[in-house]
Amino acid sequence: MMVRLAMAGMAALLLAGCGSEGSGTVEGENGEVAHYKVDESSGEVNATLETADGTATMRSGADVPVELPRGFTIYPGAEVTTNTVFEQADANGALVTMKAEASPEEMVAFYRKQAEAAGVEISLNMNTDTMQMIGGDAPDGATFSFTSTRKDDGTTAQLMVGEAFR
Repeated sequence: MMVRLAMAGMAALLLAGCGSEGSGTVEGENGEVAHYKVDESSGEVNATLETADGTATMRSGADVPVELPRGFTIYPGAEVTTNTVFEQADANGALVTMKAEASPEEMVAFYRKQAEAAGVEISLNMNTDTMQMIGGDAPDGATFSFTSTRKDDGTTAQLMVGEAFR
């Protein structure tokens, strides 16, 4: 749960402050301070977030290497459009956005199997006409969510995997 909160907090701070500037500092309501820098040639964002619990780092962009924890993999044939990696002293994680020709149902089945193999107990299962979402946590603090949305030209999906170190 801490991984999910830290990733969400850093993303919210950066979205609020990044804009088109190449670097800067953003302060959150709780006194959390994020420093970010945008590489002008690649668009990659590097950031640090200072909290009461310590320092967290984030790297996000289309060319950031994908290294998923706990045995998760990219869906076969999917194109990664953005990868965000997050690290702090007691946790790490990744948030990957991808596109694929597969249906949302096929992708959800693939990631459900990987999540269960990683010890994640699926507690969220939501379906609409065009979107499917699953998510859950493992007893050791790992967290997982996967959302897939059908578009005219394929499926857009977002995978979030995080793990806590004890």
